[in-house]
Amino acid sequence: MTRPHLWIRAEVRPTEQRVPIVPADAARLIADGFSVTIEESPTRIIPVQEYVDAGADVAPYGSWAQAPSGAVVVGIKELPEDPADLEHTHVFFAHAYKGQAGARETLERFRQGGGELLDVEYLTIEGKRVVAFGFWAGYVGASLAVLRHRGQLPGGVAPLTRLELDTRLRESSAGRDPERVLVVGARGRSGTGAREALGVAGCRATTWDRADTIVLDKASLLHHDILVNCVVSNRKQEPFVATDDLSTPRRLRTISDVTCDVTSEANLLPVNTAITSWQEPVRDVGTPESPLEVIAIDNLPSLLPRESSESFSAELTPLLPDLADRQGPWAASLEWFRRHVGEEERATSA
Repeated sequence: MTRPHLWIRAEVRPTEQRVPIVPADAARLIADGFSVTIEESPTRIIPVQEYVDAGADVAPYGSWAQAPSGAVVVGIKELPEDPADLEHTHVFFAHAYKGQAGARETLERFRQGGGELLDVEYLTIEGKRVVAFGFWAGYVGASLAVLRHRGQLPGGVAPLTRLELDTRLRESSAGRDPERVLVVGARGRSGTGAREALGVAGCRATTWDRADTIVLDKASLLHHDILVNCVVSNRKQEPFVATDDLSTPRRLRTISDVTCDVTSEANLLPVNTAITSWQEPVRDVGTPESPLEVIAIDNLPSLLPRESSESFSAELTPLLPDLADRQGPWAASLEWFRRHVGEEERATSA
């Protein structure tokens, strides 16, 4: 069986340092018959020379549009706006499967170019995602919320190592009473990461799973210092914190929206409708009388870029032998794509 040509593109976000396939896994793929090309990148946490040593070819930054027609372009976050028509198969977080902002435009680019989108968010087996950065998103999201609540996050944020982050968490806990922190979606990947970070930080964690939100105990939720939202919802339900809750007596002062689903109709935190950034990680959504701050960074794992890249690559690369035949979770992702774009329209535009 001919293995696909994997083209690892550079990320366009200046703050994005992650990579979907690390050199050690690239070397194993090459030994298994894959061709691997790595684009040069000014931001990637792993030097390109490590990929050269693994046997990969090197291409200039942003040259994926000129890749061979059969190449599968693999990335993390959004594509640049050009070219308008996408003819390759792309694997990345398109944030399109729930109709998020820009989803229609993204799918139209594939329809016009005749390419395929295999959205990482829709790589599922029996409805469960099999590849994700969730653990590290939860870990970083909870950590930033704790540091902010403790007055230890006065400005922007930048990538660091887990050792450096854990040291800051432990040092910030000195002489403090443990904060009451509620993790919603505590059994999932992000929730697991959040709980581990809160343990390092010395907080008192309350853990809720989906079942605990069917009938929402809003009074209990608002009686925590910090809320860490790790729930992914595909349907509307009673929101965890809405604008009306700002006038309600509450202890809650800090929210970390790890899910960061701010543009979806299923947003469980409609009190916030915008993402935050590395430069300005905190958004004030409260009132002078009752403050409330939200952290809603949509690429949290990139603040621990090497650790998160290594774990993501370990989950993704075992699936790649099935990519050529679109078996396993690839079939689910492709079925979703074809249903939303339309086979007839794709055939007409190809």
